[in-house]
Amino acid sequence: MFTSNPFAELPASIAPSFMQTYVLAMVILVVVGTAYDVLHKKSAKYFRANMKRSRAAGNKVGGAEMASLAIRTAIVDVAASGEFCNQKRRIAHLLGMYGFVFFAIATAVMVFRYPTADLVTPAIWPQLWWLGAAMICVGGYWFWFFIRADVAAEGSSPFRIMKADLFILSLLGSATFALGWAYLQAIGHDWSVIAFWLHVMSSTILFGSVPWSKFAHMFFKPAAAFEKRLSVANGTRSNLPAPADEPEKFSKVSHSVRNY
Repeated sequence: MFTSNPFAELPASIAPSFMQTYVLAMVILVVVGTAYDVLHKKSAKYFRANMKRSRAAGNKVGGAEMASLAIRTAIVDVAASGEFCNQKRRIAHLLGMYGFVFFAIATAVMVFRYPTADLVTPAIWPQLWWLGAAMICVGGYWFWFFIRADVAAEGSSPFRIMKADLFILSLLGSATFALGWAYLQAIGHDWSVIAFWLHVMSSTILFGSVPWSKFAHMFFKPAAAFEKRLSVANGTRSNLPAPADEPEKFSKVSHSVRNY
């Protein structure tokens, strides 16, 4: 089960070309949705203007230091999710983030490279697919039932749903129904087709709701993290929280700017 390509075992009524077209459509939805979000919220314009003001008002930062800031942003803030002070939230976020990466890459490879049963799929791809979906579920459900601020600190019901929950719920739905579909298909259960279409439906909501969910934030966060580090390096004050690994240095810079 864990070494079989679930997409290659789909019923004959669901052609490989359907899944390939569907995946491409989801990619287009993400690109268009993110572009719309950037234009509507003027996020790119904000970060560009903020960095321009920061460079003009502060000390000059050389190319080598800029490269160092970019590398530290990629490693600490992006790859390690260093902005989370709460370790439980950080672990849950990392599980969901890397789980989604594994899940998405494995899906693309199996759908486009090994779409039919006559093509032998290397075991690593189905295993990575299962692992990614499982990581999403572990991190996502842990966050949803135990870590959310309104649940952990305010005692709200974990079943209280708001518009901001669209991203996490559709992501969890996509991964959960994917695991259910693959399992039911492996044991030959008739409900596997229902689970498959529920997976498709929740995935469509996930990728189609980019302008109204937090999906697009993953593209903005690196820019915000880099802007924070640049403001520390050139001695200006950022209106964003301090970099995770430089809170003391940031507070000293901010204090000196206020005194000035």
